[in-house]
Amino acid sequence: MDIGDILLAQGVVSREQLNAAQHAAGGAKRVDRQLVDSGLLTEDQVLRALGDELGMRLVDIDKLTVDRDLLAKFPAREIFKHTLFPVSRRNGSVVVATSDPFDLEALDEVSTLSGFRLEPVLARRGDIARLIREQLGVGGDTLTEMVAQRTEEDVELLEGLGEAEGELAEMAQAASVVRLVNELLIEALAQNTSDVHLEPQESGLVIRFRVDGLLRVQPISQEINYFQAAIISRLKIMAKLNIAEKRLPQDGRIKLRVQGREVDVRMSIIPMMHGEGIVLRLLDKGRMVFDLKNVGLSEVMSSTFHELINMPHGIILVTGPTGSGKTTTLYSALNEIKDPAIKIITVEDPVEYQTPGISQIQVHSKIGLTFAAGLRSILRHDPDVILIGEIRDGETANAAIQASLTGHLVFSTLHTNDASGAFTRLVDMGVEPYLVASTVEGVMAQRLVRRLCRHCKQPFIPAEDDVPNDFPRPLPAQLWRPVGCRECSNSGYRGREGIFELLRTDEGVRQLCIERASSVQVLQYGLRNGLTTLRTDGWRKALLGITSIEEVNRITKPDFLS
Repeated sequence: MDIGDILLAQGVVSREQLNAAQHAAGGAKRVDRQLVDSGLLTEDQVLRALGDELGMRLVDIDKLTVDRDLLAKFPAREIFKHTLFPVSRRNGSVVVATSDPFDLEALDEVSTLSGFRLEPVLARRGDIARLIREQLGVGGDTLTEMVAQRTEEDVELLEGLGEAEGELAEMAQAASVVRLVNELLIEALAQNTSDVHLEPQESGLVIRFRVDGLLRVQPISQEINYFQAAIISRLKIMAKLNIAEKRLPQDGRIKLRVQGREVDVRMSIIPMMHGEGIVLRLLDKGRMVFDLKNVGLSEVMSSTFHELINMPHGIILVTGPTGSGKTTTLYSALNEIKDPAIKIITVEDPVEYQTPGISQIQVHSKIGLTFAAGLRSILRHDPDVILIGEIRDGETANAAIQASLTGHLVFSTLHTNDASGAFTRLVDMGVEPYLVASTVEGVMAQRLVRRLCRHCKQPFIPAEDDVPNDFPRPLPAQLWRPVGCRECSNSGYRGREGIFELLRTDEGVRQLCIERASSVQVLQYGLRNGLTTLRTDGWRKALLGITSIEEVNRITKPDFLS
């Protein structure tokens, strides 16, 4: 029986569905994989049907205990190549997890190379691949091959040569180093990583991925330390940096196409005690959707924000720390108002996302093209709307004020902890308070909280001890807590959601600004007049089951009124 007949006999698919899948596959893909890809069957259904027909067990990888001594007896390259994993010893054989019971050639090859008789069991392919990466590290098969080919002279030459010779030395082992770096980037993107940290420490290289705002240490083989210099050189070459310079910080940019997805990589290198530390900021253009409906604003806040971004002139600020989603919010706002009748110009450092219909300028401070200089120039380009990537100093702040006074709508970002702090921050930069009061129309502060995994989040009945003192009373009948499952890598969270604080500048705020009131006084005025703070918006999302009490507590601090 072929695979289609097995699935038909097991009753998991109809003749019509099978014929349709065979026609869609056209001989280029196995029918079971076509059925899974089209959503007609799950991988579990296929594996269970094949297991029943062939007399093979279906196992849950997450519940298995890994025998590392046994794993060490198997060639890493073949484990990666065939996505097989040795599970345990049993009656003189080794139980091996596979997702393809028909790949007998792979089983024979691994059996021959390891010297063990194999007993296959079935498991999901993704689960096996994840377990392999956890146990053997990212790029473990490539490192095994590189260690086999490595000589002491190779490493010494890489560490001791200048730029031209260093390139030649790196090219001598390009195939293996290039593949290792590529595997690192592919794995980072597969985990939806925003930043990759390569950190040299006394004990060796440590690699951490920032996923949903938190860093995770990645399992890697200790052999990667032999190739630390080669990996750094490869990344420098990709970013067109000077590979001979190891004493000064360097910044670069890499443009990649990874598995059909366009990715921009911003690279920062800083010399540290035990070598050069690298941080890669991954900007996956394919995953970015700039739409205000997806940002996470409440209905009331969304309505107010739409009124602000459709004003004819003035300044609208978005505040928050680095990585809080300010750029996404601003691009979403620009996309909302973008129209052939409106001229939109941005000046950014760097231009993170290229957007059709918007004129974008890249800051080059070394040649004098700063935010302030760029802003002065673009005013002669007859814009209607201007986006300044960040107000960093008094010169830029005053230029933004002048742009709004001459009839332009100005968007920008500012680094403050909350919306009320934006007014005092601009005054501290040297802008006259009456100018701030008359031009700033609204300030939105934001943070990102992790979303509860929809596959495993667990409802519970909250008690007084389960929630902070400022949580809304009376307590709801039900809240949700994180648990952890396969889908969210046992973190309990998957993806992030914005929480917001929108302060619209009314007459009261303008008067406080003119009087040089502190940010605390502005906040108190806002709270008395119904301001929804970051904390309050966080509690709203916890009540809706979007995030957890612990996550809101981690990201925000309690509000107060004195």
